[in-house]
Amino acid sequence: MGWVRLYGRYALISAKHLSKNFGPLQAVQDLSFEVRPGEVLGFLGPNGAGKSTTLRILSGLIPPSAGTASLGGKDLLLDSIGVRKVMGYLPERVSLPPQLRVREYLEFRAGLKNLPSAVARTRIDNVAAQLGVLKEARTKIGVLSKGFVQRVALADALLGDPPCLLLDEPFGGLDPIQRQEFKALLRDLAANGKAILFSSHVLPEVEGVADKILVIHRGRLLASGSLEDFQEEFGRGLVVEVRPVSDLPVLLQRFRASPPHGCSVVESTSDRFRVSLETPEARSVLLAWLAEQEIPLRSLIQADVQLEDIFSRLVAGAEQDGGGR
Repeated sequence: MGWVRLYGRYALISAKHLSKNFGPLQAVQDLSFEVRPGEVLGFLGPNGAGKSTTLRILSGLIPPSAGTASLGGKDLLLDSIGVRKVMGYLPERVSLPPQLRVREYLEFRAGLKNLPSAVARTRIDNVAAQLGVLKEARTKIGVLSKGFVQRVALADALLGDPPCLLLDEPFGGLDPIQRQEFKALLRDLAANGKAILFSSHVLPEVEGVADKILVIHRGRLLASGSLEDFQEEFGRGLVVEVRPVSDLPVLLQRFRASPPHGCSVVESTSDRFRVSLETPEARSVLLAWLAEQEIPLRSLIQADVQLEDIFSRLVAGAEQDGGGR
């Protein structure tokens, strides 16, 4: 169905001031965001940030403590049955019956969704072909790879052709090739007008697939926008890549023991590390510190700010002031 034509550019997923408390714990605090037809929103945050709780609220599995939401124009609190009809949900931990064959499972799930038999057969064929699991239709789920099980679970979520998709850590357990294939699937679904909200704590999973990024920490919104928005706000060129000729472990140990003012390591590999600079002036501080170490450098490169650099800076700031924005 052409969800863009049906809904125009109105938000298909809308959350307004969502909060959720578990006793004294505030798992989600006053979250508001929207996802429009054809958009992919990456919900980014460390483990325990409140991502899964938010998705469980939107899927109707748990009620919010405050606030409301709508999916496909259906109010989450007033029309929970209507919400289930316009929403496909992929939980973080996928557990499918291993003894059933793929087609048997999808037929069973289509029955639970009250799809007429003829419609169910067509939808099963279509989504199984779209997700590349048609060739495994007669295979028992228990012998499938993690990537294929993930595809079967997504096929289940798509059976009713819902305009809204909620995917909780959908890349978990997938190998690099499967991740790239799954990213392509998400882009194809968005191109067909779906509104997709997916959570992740792994930064490369968000880059290259999300149109917008929502960063949360301890249940609170820290920042939102496209990657380009973040780079513009936080500035380009505030990351320096340091590649010494040798003695990288020694240099890293010294840096972490007594970091130059305004500088922090955001990534390290076997032969280099990347330093995030809080201000342009911190470049001079870093250069002076490196000169003092008397360790020859193979290269010192100024780089564009990446999502990982931005995320590290946002979370570090939230830890310092105990809040968000």
